[in-house]
Amino acid sequence: MSITIERVGTTKDMLGEGPVWDEREQALYWIDSIGRIVHRLDHRTGELRHWGVPDVIGSMALREQGGAVVALRTGFHLLDFERGRCEPLTDPEAGEPRTRFNDGKVDRQGRFVAGTMITRPPREPAIAHLYRLNADHSVETLDSDIVLSNGPCFSPDGKTLYFSDSIGAVIYAYDYDTDGGQISERRVHIDVGRDHDGAGDGATVDSDGNLWVALVRNRQVGKFDPDGILMEAYSMPVALPSSVMFGGPDLSELYVTSISNSLNREADGPMDGALLKVTGLGVKGIAEPRFKG
Repeated sequence: MSITIERVGTTKDMLGEGPVWDEREQALYWIDSIGRIVHRLDHRTGELRHWGVPDVIGSMALREQGGAVVALRTGFHLLDFERGRCEPLTDPEAGEPRTRFNDGKVDRQGRFVAGTMITRPPREPAIAHLYRLNADHSVETLDSDIVLSNGPCFSPDGKTLYFSDSIGAVIYAYDYDTDGGQISERRVHIDVGRDHDGAGDGATVDSDGNLWVALVRNRQVGKFDPDGILMEAYSMPVALPSSVMFGGPDLSELYVTSISNSLNREADGPMDGALLKVTGLGVKGIAEPRFKG
């Protein structure tokens, strides 16, 4: 199979992350976590827009009624695109200076699942958490004893939650209660460090239930089957690929964000920090739900 990898636009993010394809608008959103920016690329016109946010941003999701929910260092906020303003909702780790929010995704029922990370060494004890923000803006803790939350995403039926602790270089799978949003039966799905000498970052699933993971230490994107077996590893023209998302009119284009300076790791190649598009993979993604809150 012949694939094509190309750069999209000329943006150079410090810490590109969290791509979100919006099927309704035919547009791709993604963030520069350290640059405190939300980007939007219109697939049809090529127009690129940007919004600044007041603090380091870990992830975002679009809302049913417009705008976005964003997970900042200071907790969950609502971003109004028209006014360019953030309204704070709640900060479950207020008063804890060692952590901030990182990666997040919306479950199939419209709830936002996002985790925190320890921002500075020493990274013990493991004091970060995984949370669920409900449509009524209440927050519940799903898991704890985490160092660096990354890559939450859901199986096509929504009954399995995948989640990485990147410091431990392990991708976990949980049973996910689609009615109540509770998790259970945490198990190691992929031991990325042991089996692939790497670590997982942002992730998504395709319509066949395969898990696509940015292998940030390997300069690759990995495709894993539902049993966690590596099917393919695609080399990227960036040192630190950070996250992935399917998009395009038929959800067959894979978008990949990357890092130029995360404050912990730097890369100075000509493509580092770029947004990439991979075509010719022969697979399709699943439309991302919007947050119902």
